[in-house]
Amino acid sequence: MQAKAVTVGIPVRDLERAVAWYRSALELGEPDLRPMDGLAEFNLGPFWLQLALAPELAGTAGISVNISVDDATAEHRRFTEMGLQVTPVQRFEGVVEFFELIDLDGNAIGFVTELG
Repeated sequence: MQAKAVTVGIPVRDLERAVAWYRSALELGEPDLRPMDGLAEFNLGPFWLQLALAPELAGTAGISVNISVDDATAEHRRFTEMGLQVTPVQRFEGVVEFFELIDLDGNAIGFVTELG
């Protein structure tokens, strides 16, 4: 199988609040698509981020999103300065640096930088 694209779906309680939060946190413009009521999608290059209105699923375990970035520590600092909720940076020497950004609904989005 050769995947052409990846879409990461994140359930949220309030779509418009979530869109505003993700736009601010990830420095995004308006959603690239709103294919139907209750969905907003951002084209992030290597993958699509889809926010889906699903209050009953928002913040529950099971979602796993990790975004590779050039400098996880710098992103952590930026999110912290914005007053957003983040976990401490974990560093596994020679392997990765990793932390999670927690959205309004309790969903955790991992940010990782490969080391070495």
